[in-house]
Amino acid sequence: MKGMIRMKHFIVMIGLAFSFLPTASAFDYVAAYKDWSVFKDTINGEPVCYAVTRAEDKAPKSATHGDVVFFVSFFRSSDLPQASLRVSYDLREDLKARAIVSGKSYPMYSVRNEAFLSNADERSIESALKRGSSLRVEATSEKNTDVAYEFSLSGSSSAIDKASALCG
Repeated sequence: MKGMIRMKHFIVMIGLAFSFLPTASAFDYVAAYKDWSVFKDTINGEPVCYAVTRAEDKAPKSATHGDVVFFVSFFRSSDLPQASLRVSYDLREDLKARAIVSGKSYPMYSVRNEAFLSNADERSIESALKRGSSLRVEATSEKNTDVAYEFSLSGSSSAIDKASALCG
């Protein structure tokens, strides 16, 4: 079941990452909370909701990063949120990425152009994202470029709570 949830998430994320604009995607725009937005979709009859934000800063400046998005997703079939990063290029799968919130580091594993937390860390990072002021995600691209992304957490608590209430 967990593998099926991850695959659904991957398929949905592909579409969402191409556009935040509700008129340009199949997702239903729900609300905006400062630097975060909430979207809702239905996959195989199951509602899926996302609290989403885009990177405010990307390093190194010389790299072509493309769209960089951080998600907290909720599925009715799972009792856990799912935090993840999506970028426009492939990440090194043999090297751990990491998310850092308020000085606490969370290891992430990469699959193609996404990075996920382990199930054991999902509740902890959800809480940290709601209380913290900034999120940093560090990873290594398939081309061996070390990258870092900064995300605002302004509005994250309201957006995560709304997505959870709709689909959690």
